[in-house]
Amino acid sequence: MKYISCLLLVLFLVSCSEDKKKLTAEEIVNNAIRNAGGERYNNAEIDFVFRNIEYRSIREGGKFQLERQMTDSLGNDTHDILNNNGFERKVNDSLVELQDSLKVAYSNSINSVHYFVQLPFGLNAPAANKRLLGKDSIAGREYYEVKVTFAEDGGGTDHEDEYLYWIDTQNFEVDYLAYNFEVNDGGIRFRKAFNHRIIEGIRFVDYENYKYDVLSTPLEELDSLYEKRELELLSLIETKDVKVKSGS
Repeated sequence: MKYISCLLLVLFLVSCSEDKKKLTAEEIVNNAIRNAGGERYNNAEIDFVFRNIEYRSIREGGKFQLERQMTDSLGNDTHDILNNNGFERKVNDSLVELQDSLKVAYSNSINSVHYFVQLPFGLNAPAANKRLLGKDSIAGREYYEVKVTFAEDGGGTDHEDEYLYWIDTQNFEVDYLAYNFEVNDGGIRFRKAFNHRIIEGIRFVDYENYKYDVLSTPLEELDSLYEKRELELLSLIETKDVKVKSGS
């Protein structure tokens, strides 16, 4: 009887292990979002400061508004607003008429900052295509490698950029990420999360931001290059004065 009980336990553990291995990229990302805040993202007002510029996001179900507010050396206040209806800019509370190309550029800029600050929430955007590459280890911990690309329809002007996320196989936290980009002659970045904190149930991190000059390098090789200390620390990405107000 004892032998049978042990055998059943082994089979149970093997079964659990196999089920875990069978997680899809979609399921892994869903677990990561749930772990980082889940439904709290959908009805929250989030304020923060990044590089001395004030940002705010407001979400109410399917409605969203992303804001950026900055003051120049002459005291002029610029308020950018991106929402379901499009983009607008106000300077000293007066609406400014902009060319469509500038609207696109400013929209991408404000959206990019909010996207990275609120990761992994944005990984479930309708235009995001997710693919599980496999597993790898960094600093003795095991991670899922999930590659994300964006469809041309709804993926923005930078839809050709590629992203890779290392998601912990145990707690589903996004501890590392990498991406490449085409603008300004292109580049590759690798980020390591630090300063993990939970504010009103939502997880926020800062990043060590590394670069690598061989632009043909596949993103999935950057973790090994990081551990070999072959990446160059470019900057720290720090989000300050984070405040979260939960919606109804």
